[in-house]
Amino acid sequence: MGFIFSKSMNENLKSQQEFMLMNSRLQLERQLIMQNEMRERQMAMQIAWSREFLKYFGTFFGITAVSLTAGAIKGKKPVLIFPIVPLGFVLAYQYDMGYGTLIHRMKGEAENILETEKSKLQLPKGMITFESLEKARKEQSKFFIDK
Repeated sequence: MGFIFSKSMNENLKSQQEFMLMNSRLQLERQLIMQNEMRERQMAMQIAWSREFLKYFGTFFGITAVSLTAGAIKGKKPVLIFPIVPLGFVLAYQYDMGYGTLIHRMKGEAENILETEKSKLQLPKGMITFESLEKARKEQSKFFIDK
């Protein structure tokens, strides 16, 4: 009788363990998908911001370039054209960010850093551990009672 009861208990325990494993795996998959969705939305917002900024800065650049060029020709002062150069670099960067391949180049460079320059990504004093967090919490806590 005891053997049948323990066999049933073992099977029940095994099925519960399998269920818990499957449930934790499903939860991890959902967390990963959610994190990726959040990352994609943040990237989309960054690109959208660059495109919106490009509209306003492009208008500013166009008006400035025409005005400075007209002022340089009318006043015979070619030095007035020089601010167009740095403004042109900003315009080109924003265009590349919003509509060009800057994101792809940045992704490629980030992948290269992850593969070949791993040492530059390490945190000072290494990874944070539970023990280091507990030590910091105990040092900062006014209510901690050591037993």
